[in-house]
Amino acid sequence: MLHHVSLGTTNLKRAKAFYTPVMQELGLRCTLEVDEAVGYGAGITVFSLNMPANGLPATVGNGVHVAFEVERRSTVDAFFEVAVANGGKAEGTPGIRPEYDRHYYAAFVRDPDGNKIEALTFAAA
Repeated sequence: MLHHVSLGTTNLKRAKAFYTPVMQELGLRCTLEVDEAVGYGAGITVFSLNMPANGLPATVGNGVHVAFEVERRSTVDAFFEVAVANGGKAEGTPGIRPEYDRHYYAAFVRDPDGNKIEALTFAAA
């Protein structure tokens, strides 16, 4: 069972400026802030951005993709708008993805470090 997900970042200040408003749209708040990491959750930290401990620069792994399930399509839309407005790169505008499910509504964004994040819902409308 997953407890939390952490992604590397090369610039923690930039990551926090991007993720704080994006996570707020998903119903998550900042739950952790230390010199080398910032985390988000609705109680416990479930998602964080970390500076690499080994002193090497963070790099995007092949196929890294983190998806956040939300209750409403309007939340997916807001996630996308806020992410792009805060430095994210559009990777798939909000819409139905029928290849997954007839109600799978999602949007995809690359964060400023190049990590691919998604917000999705199975809400019918």
